Amino acid sequence: MTIWVNEQVDPCGLMYACIACCDETQAQECHESFEADLTETQKQAGWVARMRLVQSWDEVPVNSLKLD
Repeated sequence: MTIWVNEQVDPCGLMYACIACCDETQAQECHESFEADLTETQKQAGWVARMRLVQSWDEVPVNSLKLD
C-alpha cells in the first residue's frame, strides 16, 4: 500500500497541517493547495509544503487528517 502524506511545516520544523490519503490524484491536489496557501512572506521565512510517500498508516503522523 502506498500512502501520500502532505505536510505544511513552519520554519522551526513544526507541522502546521497534515493530510494523508491513498489516492494519488487527491494527494497531488492537496499538495498544490498547501503550496498555494503559503504566502511569499511565509516561503521566505522558511515555511514549506511537502509531499512524501509511506508504506503504512503507522508511518503517518498521529495528528494528521486521514482520508481513505
